[in-house]
Amino acid sequence: MIVIMGATGATGGATLRSLTGLGVPVRALSRDPARLLAGLDDRTRPLVEAVAADAGDPRSLHVAFEGASQLFLTMENGPRQVEYELRAADLALWSGVEHVVKVSAPAAEPNSPVAISRGHHRIEEHLRKSAATVTVLRPYAFMQKLLLLSPGIAAAGLIHGAMGSARCNYVDCRDIGDVAATVLTNPDAAGGVYPLTGGRAYSYPELADLLGSLLGRPVRYLDLAPAELQAHLVGRAGMPDWLASHVVEIQQLAVERPEAPDDAATRLTGRAPRTLESFLREYLHCFR
Repeated sequence: MIVIMGATGATGGATLRSLTGLGVPVRALSRDPARLLAGLDDRTRPLVEAVAADAGDPRSLHVAFEGASQLFLTMENGPRQVEYELRAADLALWSGVEHVVKVSAPAAEPNSPVAISRGHHRIEEHLRKSAATVTVLRPYAFMQKLLLLSPGIAAAGLIHGAMGSARCNYVDCRDIGDVAATVLTNPDAAGGVYPLTGGRAYSYPELADLLGSLLGRPVRYLDLAPAELQAHLVGRAGMPDWLASHVVEIQQLAVERPEAPDDAATRLTGRAPRTLESFLREYLHCFR
């Protein structure tokens, strides 16, 4: 049995849809199983065993992992992410899980300039000390997160950032789900470390030009100093301090370490990843 943590989240939900699209039964963990099942169609619902579980409640995880052989481990970034993922990993391994697919991050290193990436490194290393097979997915920026820019674009035609002309790799969460489904159903693909990107990296000025072309009106990129962006994200966008710091850190990482596309998603799924232009066309109504 494959267990999906974060089954209502961006990557967990995409993985659930990819696996059930292949006809693979899954156990999906959620704080609200009824809501999760209500969001499925009549074809996929019979393949999903929805189980009530909370990363902060070890007893619920004991039940959720019973009889499982594989775990898709992903949780929302946050101050307690390392604590929760380590606990979930230990309980899963104790329950007999033999393969863990861990959603990590770029620059998952002990001295990474990105605090959350240092946490991912710690979780990766902990998993590697176990007897389980460990597959690590390292997706870059989610295309879906660009929707957070939509209020500023819709209201003022502005994108705020601190990357100058540095390019950023974007990947559609649905491609992450397809890769995860591949490594969960193909033993030959298990055990690797896979950077996941789209087919092209974009700078914010290029993103602004692309959106302006699609919308038929100007979109402008306003480049800020890192401290200015942090203040904007907290004061105007209402982000908590830790999340604003994370956004600034990953933007500065793109400046310090030029990003280029990786072909891992293509190699694993046998097709090119979704393009940023096609994603923006699909969600263009959000930016109007």
